[in-house]
Amino acid sequence: MNVYTTDKIRNVAILGHGSCGKTTLVEAMAFLSGVTKRMGTITDGNTLSDYDKEEIKRKFSIQTSLIPLEWDGCKINILDAPGYPGFVGEAEEAVSAADAAIIVVSGKSGIEAGTKKAWKLCEKYKLPRMFYVSDMDIDDVSYRQVIDDLTELYGKRIAPFNLPIREEGKFVGYISVVSNTANRWGEGGKVSECPVPDYSVEYLENYRDTLMESVAETSEEFMDRYFAGEEFSENEIRSALRVNVFDGSVTPVTMGSSTLCQGAYTLLDDIIKYFPSPDMIECAGLNVKTNEVFQADHDFSIAKSAYVFKTIADPFIGKYSLIKVKSGVFKTDDTIYNTRTENEFKCGKIYTMMANKQIELPEIHAGDIGALAKLPDTYTCDSLATKATPIVYGKSDISVPYTYMKYDAVNKGDEDKIQSGLQKLAQEDPTMRIEMDSANHQSLIYGMGDIHLDVIKSKLEDRYKVQIELSRPKVAYKETIRKNSDVEGKHKKQSGGHGQYGHVKMTFEPSGDLDTPYVFEQTVVGGSVPKNYFPAVEKGIQESVEAGPLAGYPVVGVKATLYDGSFHPVDSSEMAFKTAAHLAFKDGFMKADPVLLEPIASLKVAVEEKYTGDIMGDLNKRRGRVLGMNPQNDGSTVIEAEVPYGELFGYVTDLRSMTGGSGDFSYEFCRYEQAPHDVQEEQVKKSAEGE
Repeated sequence: MNVYTTDKIRNVAILGHGSCGKTTLVEAMAFLSGVTKRMGTITDGNTLSDYDKEEIKRKFSIQTSLIPLEWDGCKINILDAPGYPGFVGEAEEAVSAADAAIIVVSGKSGIEAGTKKAWKLCEKYKLPRMFYVSDMDIDDVSYRQVIDDLTELYGKRIAPFNLPIREEGKFVGYISVVSNTANRWGEGGKVSECPVPDYSVEYLENYRDTLMESVAETSEEFMDRYFAGEEFSENEIRSALRVNVFDGSVTPVTMGSSTLCQGAYTLLDDIIKYFPSPDMIECAGLNVKTNEVFQADHDFSIAKSAYVFKTIADPFIGKYSLIKVKSGVFKTDDTIYNTRTENEFKCGKIYTMMANKQIELPEIHAGDIGALAKLPDTYTCDSLATKATPIVYGKSDISVPYTYMKYDAVNKGDEDKIQSGLQKLAQEDPTMRIEMDSANHQSLIYGMGDIHLDVIKSKLEDRYKVQIELSRPKVAYKETIRKNSDVEGKHKKQSGGHGQYGHVKMTFEPSGDLDTPYVFEQTVVGGSVPKNYFPAVEKGIQESVEAGPLAGYPVVGVKATLYDGSFHPVDSSEMAFKTAAHLAFKDGFMKADPVLLEPIASLKVAVEEKYTGDIMGDLNKRRGRVLGMNPQNDGSTVIEAEVPYGELFGYVTDLRSMTGGSGDFSYEFCRYEQAPHDVQEEQVKKSAEGE
């Protein structure tokens, strides 16, 4: 593959709902550009971008793949992103490196939740975009309906660039709204001009009028000519539309059949004609040495800098850092500097990735996407530069995982291997998190949904040959008391030689501080308990609060006061007094009206307005308290509520089911409050049964 200058590069993310035809479209573009000699299919598991075993097995994309294509003297870096919500982090990584996006819509399925989410992602990153309507070879697909639905959602920004030609139910050609001509497909994908069918004339005129209005609005001269009834030349139209597409005032809609390789040729041409090259895109970082803004703007002539937008840590192909060059030129064996770790090292060879295959390049210019192998201590969101000009770029906004499960090793002795494997998987997946919950003695794994967690489990087994079992996690309940108690604890044992004797009298009461497990005081007078045993008594309390007598959960908010007791000059010991304190705590806690505390989450659910009734009804069933509803600028509504953590298990699946995949949620810890009696009784019963 050749080295391309910044003005000859296009970085394009392929987005859309799951199974809408993204990977098949990429396969068609790869075939037309000569990357492959035959098109693979998802069914056969031999597509370029879905190369991972999990993707082949499950028949949908799980990770973003880079597919660089050469077309019309330019390089198009295609970033094929997954569409399923469980892998949204991959799409977020793709758009952070892209300069434009193609949103694929299945003509058969129409506008889906993933279509709208892709649009929102483009809005967030201010990406120029176009829609590609797939499945046009299916007889009952209505392209006009898709256009109407898109127009209803996004208004006059929607501009069809093509219309289909059908004969006897077959997709045989297309009409170009821009050039006002019709073309029929022949053998080998070649086209020949043909008359515009009568049934399309009215639609063509309407769509062309809308397009000409957009062209006219790009300058006063064009506006005057438009009102004077003058026609614009095709070159003038295309130049004006490029401005419109770049500033987001026009979103083109094109279409085709990826399986028949029809429409992909036109799409590749449109990418070159209408999408911006990186030198048209502004970008800035911070020079940490001077604390000044570094205006990179994909300028090849200034100090080199790059952003790591994705990490591949696959044991079969190795570790690669995928970078977007923000400025300068990266060359083989350049010395580079990681501004996070402050480490300097040689970058070695420079590659571009063709999915899972490496293509070596001597250099890559500003705006291009490349891969560096085995960079030490370098991860996603790191910035690379030179020590003389150390630049830091803002980190990508990656979704936070809220779905979690407990995991255990299937085979004892695999714990270290499991931890190592999970850490390596987490390097390439920022939406995955591992957490050790020491209070409840459980290991937790967080992800974007049940399918995401299941994929992590499968990858662990396939790549690192270890198995884990996923199960419902324990809720982080806590125990406390509401009343006072006055008890004594006596540990007395005689078994030949020195015996054991410890005796304490203690009071227990609420401390009023639920953030602290216990407060210990002593008011002993007269030496009934020698001072040297006070630490042992406190140690007994400290150990006792780790697992409360009620249901085995950590204790909080207890004040323990040692006020009296007795000792034996020979048999008393620190161990005996610690044991006596254990006994006193257990008795005193249970006599002071013990209660179970449950964690409460502050929950935010973003849904379309039509789903708000269903969501609030479901939250009521989960013992939630709805606090308010806030309409958003994008047409969605955010419902704010407080819900017990124990009721949020499986919520991601239920929410997606209720909203057709369009709902999103987030939560954070709010506080602890007393659990209802039935919840407490259930936990006490489980504790008694040893669960």
